[in-house]
Amino acid sequence: MSAYDIQKLVEYRNISKWVKISMPSIYKKVIRLEEKGLITSRTEKEGKMPEKAVYSLTDEGNEEFEKLMLEISCKPINIFLDFNAVIVNLESMEKEQQRECLDHIESNISVLKSYLEENIDLKENAPDIPATGMAVCNR
Repeated sequence: MSAYDIQKLVEYRNISKWVKISMPSIYKKVIRLEEKGLITSRTEKEGKMPEKAVYSLTDEGNEEFEKLMLEISCKPINIFLDFNAVIVNLESMEKEQQRECLDHIESNISVLKSYLEENIDLKENAPDIPATGMAVCNR
């Protein structure tokens, strides 16, 4: 998979809604992972398109991936949301402003909930989502 393919996957899976990630950071990480020997690259050319680097996990990279997956899944889940700072500081505002802030947060949560429900429904039978991933979404 090329760095561009990774970017498209990030967009398709809406990962940027949950993780701050940019195209330059993808390229930087790919270079760093290759330097560490966790991925390897080869150059490919398709038709008249320019050459591109295609990356794949090394055995060491696969071991590191599995290790990280297990480590992270064992940790308590912490959710750091931007609006936490608003909630903590509401007492410093006038009642009317507090209500306005809470209304905005409630509205945004409602939009996000609808988005998540739609996305789960749309992707429920998507062939590119593994059964284990769907099992997590359906819980």
